[in-house]
Amino acid sequence: MTLPRETQAGVAAIAVPLRHRTLADREDWLGRLMLAPALIYVVALVGVPFALALALAFSGARSGSLDFSWVGLSNFLAIIPDPQFQRALWNTLRFTIVSQFLVMVLAVTAAHVLSAAFAGRRAVRFLLLLPWAAPVALAAIGWTWIFDSTFSVINWTFLALGLTKRWFYWFGEPTLATIAIITVHVWRMFPFATVITLAGMSSIPQEISEAAVVDGAGFWRRFFQVNLPLLLPIITVAVLFGVVFTSTDLGVVYLLTRGGPYNSTHVLASLAFQRGIFGGDLGQGAAVAVFLLPVLVVVAIVMLRMARRAEVGA
Repeated sequence: MTLPRETQAGVAAIAVPLRHRTLADREDWLGRLMLAPALIYVVALVGVPFALALALAFSGARSGSLDFSWVGLSNFLAIIPDPQFQRALWNTLRFTIVSQFLVMVLAVTAAHVLSAAFAGRRAVRFLLLLPWAAPVALAAIGWTWIFDSTFSVINWTFLALGLTKRWFYWFGEPTLATIAIITVHVWRMFPFATVITLAGMSSIPQEISEAAVVDGAGFWRRFFQVNLPLLLPIITVAVLFGVVFTSTDLGVVYLLTRGGPYNSTHVLASLAFQRGIFGGDLGQGAAVAVFLLPVLVVVAIVMLRMARRAEVGA
């Protein structure tokens, strides 16, 4: 009995000795080799600086000095009672929570609008991504002109429409500066959250929504009892990314207000930059920078577990 030619070729390939196998035949080694550049990149640009920041946080290092003495928790014990640090910590939490709440409200709303069919939908989706794609430094400079104390387009618009007779000095008052920073954070993170939410909506089976319509469920009932529970895992991931990006961001605050007025808008990242670079106290600056690390780790674990439970429940 003669085997088909394809079968003979397969048997011959199996019978090739291991010493004649090429790298393409070794899936385990091939996978490791292809992952190696990404792992080297992450270790070099994330792992090494992170390890150095942890070492600095427990040291008495100062700029211009080679002294790297171990001081333990002294840097953390020095910053915790500091009123400026407490204000920066409160600002970090406030900016993050308020901006992410507004981001998710706007993202879910925009995702529902963009999921409908209308002329120019692709163009609108493309324009929606521009704030996320724009460099943060360029975006912050643009918003600096928008909130400028002399040329603010927002002030001129309010005056032209008769909405106010007051000229707002956005970066001269703590409350207005806070509003400006939160506005920029929302503008920057809103497209990313919208795209993630829109992707989650496209994965919801159409039969579920159709069945809810047949059962007589209105828009709000379908939204809160059908769509929102199914979107909860993807929304949780979007919020997690937003929390990490916003709470660790330096560029927006530094380029808009530099922590002013009167150090009232400092966040932990900008305060760490001020203490470590401008102040020369590298140890204390590193301690401020890594202070939120345990909190972010706990938040990430809790939110990922919530997403997993919501996905399993769905």
